[in-house]
Amino acid sequence: MGKLRVAVVGYGNIGRFSVEAIQAAPDMELAGVVRRDPTSKPAELSGVWVVGSIEELGKVDVAILCTPTRNIPEVAKSILEKGIYTVDSFDIHGQVWDLHQSLDAVAKQHKVASIISAGWDPGTDSVVRTLLMAMAPKGLTYTNFGPGMSMGHSVVARGKKGVKNALSMTIPKGQSIHSRMVYVELEPGYTAEQVYAELKADDYFAHDELHVIPVNSVDDCKDMGHGVLIERKGVSGKTQNQLFEFRMHINNPALTAQVLVSCARAVVKQNPGCYTLPEIAPMDLLAGDKETLIKSLV
Repeated sequence: MGKLRVAVVGYGNIGRFSVEAIQAAPDMELAGVVRRDPTSKPAELSGVWVVGSIEELGKVDVAILCTPTRNIPEVAKSILEKGIYTVDSFDIHGQVWDLHQSLDAVAKQHKVASIISAGWDPGTDSVVRTLLMAMAPKGLTYTNFGPGMSMGHSVVARGKKGVKNALSMTIPKGQSIHSRMVYVELEPGYTAEQVYAELKADDYFAHDELHVIPVNSVDDCKDMGHGVLIERKGVSGKTQNQLFEFRMHINNPALTAQVLVSCARAVVKQNPGCYTLPEIAPMDLLAGDKETLIKSLV
């Protein structure tokens, strides 16, 4: 089998790092980048096809969707209907099952597969939570994010009336409770209280403590770092007090992009349908033959 031809749809932070991860993958080639404005071509895409529609790239095996989360259902459906496999990092936890069901029917109809919500949370953290539950079926799991920049929340905040630019920071308070600190550059005539009301009415922000803080420059506050601590305390068989911890400190878009690219490798190995990351065999994410992987990992 030749190299997978992979396209990147959208070119924000995740799209840029996805291009780098594809270029570093030994079994993939970058088919090109799809942008709303293909005439806008930054210097790092010199020599890369930048187009307005995926059809212009010719044969594409997998499309990595790097659009805003709320655009993903529509974009994924349209690309699956072209017979192209897709992976995405859709991150609205409460809507994952509905998207799974919707895209599952489309993917099966067009004899391709899709892996959704394949960033680090949801995504690889979901796999960790699954494994911890297998190790201690009874118990409690706490997922504590940050402190760090939430890309999805920042995109949503930037889209609200009165906001010129925004940065949403996730602050862990323990036991899966978080605070959202949203730093905003306000448009003239708008107040932090108005932006707070807009954000609190959005499902992205409705469930957490929220603070809106006006600043002169969001860029002066920005850092791409993030992290997570996952803890589970539970019971293995009849043995109490089993305690597990998983911790990481990461560059948010770089890790999201790497998981997406690894899933691009895995998605073509699946039967037609839609999948989340815990449903995928871990070795399907890796380059190399099964014998070598088993000998080195098991």
